[in-house]
Amino acid sequence: MNTADPAPRPSPDGLAAPSLRSPLPPGSLMLGVLGGGQLGRMFVHAAQRHGYRVAVLEPDAASPAGAAADLHLDAPYTDPAALAQLRTICAAVTTEFENVPAATLSALADSLPVSPPPAAVQVCQHRALEKRCFLQAGVPCAPHALVESAADTTAPAALALLPGILKTSRLGYDGKGQAPVERAEDLPAAWSALGSVPCVLEQRLPLRHEISVIVARGHDGQVVHLPVQQNLHRGGILAVTQVPAPGIAESTAAQAVALATRLAGALGYVGVLCVEFFVLADGSLVANEMAPRPHNSGHYSLDACDVSQFDLQLRTLAALPLVRPRLHSAAVMLNLLGDLWFAVGPQPRPPDWAGLLALPGVHLHLYGKAEARRGRKMGHVTVTAADPAAARATALQVAALLGLPAF
Repeated sequence: MNTADPAPRPSPDGLAAPSLRSPLPPGSLMLGVLGGGQLGRMFVHAAQRHGYRVAVLEPDAASPAGAAADLHLDAPYTDPAALAQLRTICAAVTTEFENVPAATLSALADSLPVSPPPAAVQVCQHRALEKRCFLQAGVPCAPHALVESAADTTAPAALALLPGILKTSRLGYDGKGQAPVERAEDLPAAWSALGSVPCVLEQRLPLRHEISVIVARGHDGQVVHLPVQQNLHRGGILAVTQVPAPGIAESTAAQAVALATRLAGALGYVGVLCVEFFVLADGSLVANEMAPRPHNSGHYSLDACDVSQFDLQLRTLAALPLVRPRLHSAAVMLNLLGDLWFAVGPQPRPPDWAGLLALPGVHLHLYGKAEARRGRKMGHVTVTAADPAAARATALQVAALLGLPAF
């Protein structure tokens, strides 16, 4: 299924480009996905729409992606027999989240095209490596210090960053593995509360906005991107995404795209990469974190763009032509957490979907998760309209109907 790769050549951004390879044409080929969540499910749908079959490796027998796939391998990500089967039946493999073991991706990459590259995924699995990567690529990030021992909790370099946010180096997402630290005497207790594991302490900065940009980089170094998204988080979890970004100057958006493109080039990246930025009070940008995959903030692209982030993931994996997505509708996306199922009592009850779907431009996406739990991402709603004001007005109606705060 694989063809020999020619030698790497310089990419258009002047950085090392990954090796070129022949496209995997749409049709009957099998593609593999590691991970069974909603991101994998939406990739499965995109690939199947193009005629590919998809195998999902995921140890959860009731996973959203596994239910949609042509083949669900119900096994751990390190299972030798399952990995051998993927090598036999798949033409290429991707991942739907960054915590798949990088060693597994590396083992598959010995015989299959794998995107994103295992080395890039490994960087995204560790905040300290991620910060180092930002700085080496010339992408500004918040002042920070490593906190890996009890002695580090009283080190002058760390205390000079306070007030700040202490974050575990691994396995932190959606606000998990984080603790605010106001004073020097609070840092030892915060580190202990996070399990005394290696952490990164970031200085708290004066923020004006949170934005993200999703880029897709191909095997030939070509890069395309989605419009810059403006995001609102509540409790560390993305709540609202608006596109076009209402509070962002064109120059700021262009800078975010340029920095994300530079970062992708520095990583020798192939695939979809999301970079989250803070816009500071003075208008400058600092990178918050990156995700080596499609991102929650890009879900609106399914309904508001002619090429979605999952189409881009497919095209980069299969070495198909990349075209820049066009935004054909203004959009607001609202995350649907499991809390909505418990709005009227202790027993879960679905929200008023009929009332929601009676509003114009509303697109409901539920992820096929059998059990609603507080804080669990159950789906999202995208509202599209001819202009941003109309999209926001309807989205505010949706929020009111669901009992969500206004924005």
